[in-house]
Amino acid sequence: MRLINHLRCWFSYLLSLVGIVRVRHLPTFISVEPANYCQLRCPECPVGQRATNHEIRHANNLSLETYQLVLDQVKDAATTIQFYFQGEPLLNPLLPEMIAQAHDSGLFTIVSTNAQALTKELAFQLVRSGLHRIIVSIDGFSEESYSAYRIGGDLQKALDGLYFLHQAKKELKSSICIELQVLRLKTNEHEWKWIRQHYKQLGATRLVFKTAQLHDYQHGHPLMPSQSKYSRYQQAADGRYYLYRSWLRRHWPNTPCYRLWSGCVITTTGEVLPCCYDKSSRYTFGSLKQHSLIDIWHGKKANAFRRIVLHENHHIPMCQECNL
Repeated sequence: MRLINHLRCWFSYLLSLVGIVRVRHLPTFISVEPANYCQLRCPECPVGQRATNHEIRHANNLSLETYQLVLDQVKDAATTIQFYFQGEPLLNPLLPEMIAQAHDSGLFTIVSTNAQALTKELAFQLVRSGLHRIIVSIDGFSEESYSAYRIGGDLQKALDGLYFLHQAKKELKSSICIELQVLRLKTNEHEWKWIRQHYKQLGATRLVFKTAQLHDYQHGHPLMPSQSKYSRYQQAADGRYYLYRSWLRRHWPNTPCYRLWSGCVITTTGEVLPCCYDKSSRYTFGSLKQHSLIDIWHGKKANAFRRIVLHENHHIPMCQECNL
């Protein structure tokens, strides 16, 4: 069933290359948002910005009921579930149970965390759940560099969480991938060499450096790395900075986005979104409170949006922030 669903997805995407929108498959992956709030106030994160500006946003955890509705509909067709979107996933106490259910259904599971809530007990629960990969985001390895971005966070808590995962992996003889993810920032660039040399000693099995998504970057940004090759923004002849596009986007800018044919995001409130760049749920396809995921995925609203992306993706603000 999963192989057939993937083949249908690719066939549907290939049809889109000639302007035909015909979606009859199910998502091959989904991202669910376990919690829509966070302990930190990272300056470039929408959740952190809203908290900083004292905007009212009701804190929600994804309910087990809503999650099971989603899982039941995709478990035989999808291959991957990502347990993260905007908030901090570990703030949902039901997360280990959700992961275990996905694992028992044969799905590949991924969590991304700031590790502030990652106690030894929780680390063992996550590893026992069958989690395949956990991304631990630490963007500085001194108090100064860490606090420059992870505002409100505690570096030692993050490092302890990484070590607890390493302990659990070793004691439970797990094959879980513990990925240390580091944003390339001006504030931590002097630490990159040290990080490469020591990430395994910190408890990680894999290291990933990631370019940072920044706002108001056109005239430069204090968090931009010194070398432009480590930034997703490149300076043009006019002195302004522009988003660096992938090779495919530079040569074929109107190529449809594969993500709209392969997966979607489920928020804590049950909204079905086209992708992770829809931070404000502006382009929602529908709510699981009114319709099934299958009906929403195949629905008029989702297909109408896919058609817009086919012909007018340069007019969609969300798409202008994507560097794929």
